[in-house]
Amino acid sequence: MILKAVRADARSWQDDHLRELFSEGFPQFITADHLVKQYIGRVREFFPAFDLMLVDERDVPVACGWGVPVRWDGSPQDLPGGYSRSLVRAVEGHEAGEEPDTLVICGAIVAPSLTGRGLAGQVLTALRAAAGEAGLTRVIAPVRPTLKARYPLTPIGTFVTWSREDGLALDPWIRTHQRLGAVVLQPAEVSQTMTGTVADWEAWTGMAFPASGAYVIPDGLAPLHVDRSADQGLYQEPNVWMRHV
Repeated sequence: MILKAVRADARSWQDDHLRELFSEGFPQFITADHLVKQYIGRVREFFPAFDLMLVDERDVPVACGWGVPVRWDGSPQDLPGGYSRSLVRAVEGHEAGEEPDTLVICGAIVAPSLTGRGLAGQVLTALRAAAGEAGLTRVIAPVRPTLKARYPLTPIGTFVTWSREDGLALDPWIRTHQRLGAVVLQPAEVSQTMTGTVADWEAWTGMAFPASGAYVIPDGLAPLHVDRSADQGLYQEPNVWMRHV
């Protein structure tokens, strides 16, 4: 398949193509990150050069990826807290006139009908190329390990050490990054924080939460903590920091 990377804002996209591309994206509760809601509008306004679509020979979008530029000194101690804090650092740094030197890859999506064909790796490669063109010398990512949802009770620090006989990570999304030369830096214990009412969480998960406590939820990488007296569910999602260049 011959693909080309273009900026997402380069043209208008057909609604049916976008519905197909995003039909199996992320779980509903991902939208409950209030810090992301606060900053995502400015992310789209400030950093369109790092919001890319991969299109096929018919000019149909088949994959996409996005990131934000930040300033990072290269040390683990200076990493943003995770995905949400990367957006904060990028936006606030831009507004302060700070010169970024690092691209944080925030996500990649492949059309469900085309998974398993290496398109995710092509998205990451396109984002790395965009970083180089912008003069950013480092590329990092708070990776959301997809297999972690099967082991929500396992600490992320333990999960990230699990590997296959070939030495690559057990998790397929971490492996995709590894095959492009990326290395694990450290866990991002709280990459995102999602909150909502008990009714919100019941709608997002299709579950009932009759008592306060910790619950394993569909697609959750960690347990959901429900406090019925406060009418609140709290979910803190772990990721894994990886460095490409």
